[in-house]
Order: sequence, then structure tokens, then C-alpha cells
Amino acid sequence: MKWKKWNETLSAIGMKGLPDFEAWAIFAKVADSGSFARAADDLGISQSTVSKAITRLEARLGTALFHRTSRRLSLTESGRGALERARNLLEEGSAIELDVSGQAETPSGLVRIAAPMSFGISHLAPALPDFLARYPEISLEIAFDDERVDLVAAGFDVAMRISTLEDSSLLARRLCTVHIPLVGSPAYFEHHGRPTHPRELAGHRALFYTNSRFGDAWRFRHERHGDFSIGVPSALRVNNAEALTPALHAGLGLALQPQFMVWEDLRDGTLEAVMTDWVAPPIALFLVTPPSRARAARVEALIAFLAERFRHAPWTRA
Repeated sequence: MKWKKWNETLSAIGMKGLPDFEAWAIFAKVADSGSFARAADDLGISQSTVSKAITRLEARLGTALFHRTSRRLSLTESGRGALERARNLLEEGSAIELDVSGQAETPSGLVRIAAPMSFGISHLAPALPDFLARYPEISLEIAFDDERVDLVAAGFDVAMRISTLEDSSLLARRLCTVHIPLVGSPAYFEHHGRPTHPRELAGHRALFYTNSRFGDAWRFRHERHGDFSIGVPSALRVNNAEALTPALHAGLGLALQPQFMVWEDLRDGTLEAVMTDWVAPPIALFLVTPPSRARAARVEALIAFLAERFRHAPWTRA
């Protein structure tokens, strides 16, 4: 009875037979890429085919799915309401093809990665030769940038992020904790003393990483005394933490630096950590992927490789 009523409804609005699965999949790709041209490139079809599919779908539904101007493409209210289910159709179709095809057994093709600049060059790049030797049919394209990119809009398969992750539709795999010690050179401490409480930092000089999630303040937590936040006079402000290293070595100030960046200096005594009972809130290293759970075998291979590599990174044991 339900199917009869459903078919009667479809007939009443001119929607007989099967849904237009191809058009819905193209719609999802256009919505995620933000462009008919990019969707056509991603799908390996012509732009006119994409345009005709959207026009066909809108005619079938009797409503617009996109607002179109000469400069911008955006979803209508109807488009936003349909997007999640259209994505599911595309993802399930991709998953079926991946399962049935030989891709699962022989990972191949291009994987596009976004990674933070300093971590990517110092730690990701040295890991890549081993990966490429293990998977010779996979090629990699990497963008190093400390700015947080939009994975879906920019067409990345995976991103490495060192942060605390906000709730989002992205899928994340946590690899390891990243501690952030307060460090300075022995020469700095000899001239300025060693702070033992965050309030004493008001008399020190900060070397400041401007992309900190806490703005212009340093925040610490003590096991017994709780949280303490303080602004510190800044001698140098940068948007890439690695640029603070020369000033640290020269004794020009203190910095909160991620452990992966300073662990060798701490081991060798070039830098020293202070106030170790007051801990800056730790962050973590994540692998983040777009919302689709139907990932190609080449992407799964890279994720598994990086998870294993960074679970045993030397700075995680320091």
C-alpha cells in the first residue's frame, strides 16, 4: 500500500521510474567542489554534461538547487536539504566500485595531502621515500601550509592537523599527543632567571606563535592549582613556529614550542624546559579526511602508513 501511494505521488509530479542517480551524484560533486568546471574535472566528464544533469534534476523536481551568478555558485534551501543524502548516494556508489574492482588489492593513483609547514618538512617529508618504495604505483602531491585548508573545496584526500579538533563533518584519526613545553636557552635563564609560576612570566620576554588558539595569552594548567592565563611582553611574533628557533638559541626570549620541534634541542641541552609542573594544554596530531567513508585504497594505504610511522616517532618517546 505504501509503495502504491509513493508511485502515485511520483506520477502526480511527473517522477516516474527510477530516481536520476547520476544527476544526484553530479549534484553532490558540484556542491562539494563549488564549481561546475571543477566537478566536471573530478568526474572526468564534460562541463556541459554536468550542467545538463543539474538542469534535468531541477526540472524533475520543479525547484532550483543552486543560486547561480557570474561569480558565485551557492546552494538554495532545497539544495542544502538534499545534499547529505546525495553525498550518501555518491559515496555508496564509489564504495561498491572500489570493492568490486581490483583497487583494494593494488593501491594506485594520486593522493593529495595538506600538511603544516614545519611539521610537514621536518617529519612528513622524511617518511615519504619509505611510503613510495612500498607503494610504487601511488603518487603524492603535498601542499605545506600553516593555514587550515578546506579539504573538500580544495580537493585534498587527507590533511595532517596539529590542534584540538572542533566538531565537524570531517573524519579524523588521532595519531599521538603533542606536548608543548615552555623553553629557552641556558644563556637566557642565566640572565633572566627561571620562572616557577606563570605570574612570573610578566617579567620575561615572549617569542610568540600567532596561530595559537589562545590568542595573545599563554595558558597553563597545574595538577593542583588549576588554570592560569597570562599575556607576556612579546619580542617577536611569527605565524610559523620554526621561525622562533634562531631567536630562542640566541637567548632573546621564551617560547611555547611543540615537542616535535624542540625534542633534540632539549636532549642536547641547547634548550631547556622550565615550569614543567605547569603544563600548556596539549594538542594532538590528527589525520583528517573529507566526510565520505568510501576512501580509495591508495588513501587508506597512506593513512595506515602514517599512523604506524608517527605512533613510534622519536619525539613521542622523548
